[in-house]
Amino acid sequence: MKVVSLVGARPQIIKEAVVQEQLQKNGIREVLVHSGQHYDYDMSDVFFKVLKIREPDYNLGIGSGTHGEMTGRTMIAFEQVVMKEKPDVIVVYGDTDTTVAGALVGAKLKIPVAHVEAGIRQEPHNMPEEINRKVTDHVSDLLFAPSRLAVENLAREGITEGVYFVGDVMYDLFLKMKPHFDYAVIDELSLQEDNYVVVTIHRDFNTDDPVRLKWILDGLHELSKQLRLVFPMHPRTKKRIQEFGFGHVLEGVDVIQPLDYLELMGLVMQSAFVITDSGGLQKEAYFCGKRALVVMPDTGWRELVDVGWNVLLNDDAFCRNFSRIKVNDASAQDRKQSNIYGNGDAAERIVKLLTSWAESGS
Repeated sequence: MKVVSLVGARPQIIKEAVVQEQLQKNGIREVLVHSGQHYDYDMSDVFFKVLKIREPDYNLGIGSGTHGEMTGRTMIAFEQVVMKEKPDVIVVYGDTDTTVAGALVGAKLKIPVAHVEAGIRQEPHNMPEEINRKVTDHVSDLLFAPSRLAVENLAREGITEGVYFVGDVMYDLFLKMKPHFDYAVIDELSLQEDNYVVVTIHRDFNTDDPVRLKWILDGLHELSKQLRLVFPMHPRTKKRIQEFGFGHVLEGVDVIQPLDYLELMGLVMQSAFVITDSGGLQKEAYFCGKRALVVMPDTGWRELVDVGWNVLLNDDAFCRNFSRIKVNDASAQDRKQSNIYGNGDAAERIVKLLTSWAESGS
């Protein structure tokens, strides 16, 4: 079996590396293609060391542009690679313009497409990522779902063939990287375990509207009177706070530089809980056994809200929701279902299914 894997952004590279390891273990030939949508290898050295991330076989050099430009240029360039390599299957990841471009090329050339992280759904339905997810799922032949809710989402849209609950490859990554977590920031700030909150805010809908940003910062200020808040601040958020003159609102909050994955996970592991608008961090907090206030109107990881683990926070009061997620909530542990995202063997399951599928000639 010959696999062509297409990635286009940093999270996809990391996910692909986890799957790539299993492909290599099973002797499966893989051709790695990077669209160049975000050609950024600015990752911790430990990712390269532990995951053995390799340079792509092809870089399409797409760069930035409108959604139409990036999708179209990726399709044109990727089609040439696929026609040359003649793979048995194309593997795509997530919900970017690269993802949908790769899926459409496979569908048009009648080459089976496997979608890793299939079945994620989030309001509003017209957001670019949601459109990419839906189109990709509807043209894919193998749909690898990270949760049972994702499987249910697909079934509601009439997609039941070729759907498999495999778990989340990011949980595979979490378990693999856990021994390497960096706890230095905790010592540097003299933090006490379970007595501080990790905050990350970076989404444009939270930062670019001065009214909403001020509401978020006011909420953080009030919470800082009860617990220490550690805020690794994204450059966009820092820029907007400066532009709007809101810097004084964060007095009492420990604002620090952005952290890499290992530093952030170490910080979260010993925190009380997390406040975030990051899709990845709200799930990684769960991996760490920590709950999250999710500052979004909706989330692609709604299963964590449905079981009462995470709390969506849109226009409601911070402090009132803090009382719902307080540190010593004994009932929360009862609601935590350890297998929501599988057992940490998602990549292994994916490769086994790909192998079985190829052997069956499906």
